[in-house]
Amino acid sequence: MKAFLTAGAASLALALAGCGSSDGNSSATANSGAPLNQIAAPNNGDWTQIVDRTAEGGYRMGNPNAPVKLVEYGSITCPHCAHFSETSAPLRERYVRSGQVSYEFRPFLIHPQDPAVFMLLECQAPAAFFRLSDQLFATQEQWLGRLQNAPQDQLQQLSSLTPQQQGPALIRLMGLDQFFSQRGMPQSRIAACLADNQALQALTAVTQRASTQEEVNQTPTFILNGNKLDESEWPGVEARVRGAMGG
Repeated sequence: MKAFLTAGAASLALALAGCGSSDGNSSATANSGAPLNQIAAPNNGDWTQIVDRTAEGGYRMGNPNAPVKLVEYGSITCPHCAHFSETSAPLRERYVRSGQVSYEFRPFLIHPQDPAVFMLLECQAPAAFFRLSDQLFATQEQWLGRLQNAPQDQLQQLSSLTPQQQGPALIRLMGLDQFFSQRGMPQSRIAACLADNQALQALTAVTQRASTQEEVNQTPTFILNGNKLDESEWPGVEARVRGAMGG
C-alpha cells in the first residue's frame, strides 16, 4: 500500500497510469431494444434499490441470484470510469431492474488519491454507495482539478507527509471534506474513517487480489460471469451482457 501513498508531488497531481483508455475498439453490437424477461424483486420492490456489500469487498446492486453477474473494478479518480458511470444508465435502468443482471463495483487503487476517497465512501451505508460514487464521478474534474492546480509547495508538503497524514490532507485539498459533510457526515466521522487502518488494509487486499488472481491491471476492468472482458465502454459491455443473456 505504501506505493500508493508516498508518490512524489508530480504523481500526486497527475498520476494517470493504469486508467484504461475510453477509445473502445469493439465491433460488438447489442440488440438493446429486445424485451427482457423480468424477475420480480421481493415485496414488489425495485432491484436497483437493493445494494449489498459482498465478501469480495465490492458493492452489488440488484438480484444476488441474477443469472448474469457483471463486476467492474474501478478507480474513483479514473476519468474512464467516470465516463462509464455517465454513459451506462441502461445497465441499471433496464438490466439490473429486470432482475436478470446484477452489477457489482469493486474498488481498485491506482492513484494516490484513491484510498482516502474510497475509505470515506465505505464509511457510508451500502445503500448510499452508488448514489455518492455517481456524484463523485460527475464532479471528478472539479475536485481533481483542485489538486492538479494546487501550488507546488503544497504538493511538495503532501509528498513529505506520512501515509497516515496524506489521506486527510488530500481530502482537504480536493475539497471532499466539504462534499461529505454536506451529505451529513460530521468532520469527526470523516477523521475517524480516514484513520481506520483496518479499512485501508481491506481496500488494499481487494486490489491485490484482483491484480494477482484476476489479472486486473487497469480501470475500468469488467468481469462477466467470471470471465474478464476486453471492453471498457458501455456499448461493448452491453453487447456482452446481452450475449450472456442469450440474445
